[in-house]
Amino acid sequence: MLSFISHSPLETEAIGAELSQKLRGGDVLAFRGGLGAGKTTFTRGLAQGLGAGTEVSSPTFALVHEYDSAPPLYHFDMYRIDTLDDLYSTGFFDYLGNGGILAIEWSENIDGALPEDTIFITISQTGPDSRTITVEGGRF
Repeated sequence: MLSFISHSPLETEAIGAELSQKLRGGDVLAFRGGLGAGKTTFTRGLAQGLGAGTEVSSPTFALVHEYDSAPPLYHFDMYRIDTLDDLYSTGFFDYLGNGGILAIEWSENIDGALPEDTIFITISQTGPDSRTITVEGGRF
């Protein structure tokens, strides 16, 4: 298990960039944390660390954003996913086996479909800008 303290969005991004260096294709990251916890900010850091040269935004309405990095990063938002049929419609299962890294916001909604070696990232808000970030599962 890894644990970090962040005091700002920039620090949260830096932690994401640092973690990106420990990831490999096929990893699945399941984010836990409430609205505004910093899941997208953390993913922005992941994308930067992986070399994606594009702006990262929440995939709330698109369900998935694909970022051209090495390996590719696929950023999912499962907030509106209620059923297995909904999950299939996102293409989630197709992404699992293609060698990219999956970063999944609101992963609680698809707990039963997450692979056994999923890496869980819990972001707990401890103040207006401070967060505790815990990484566990998978290789951690």
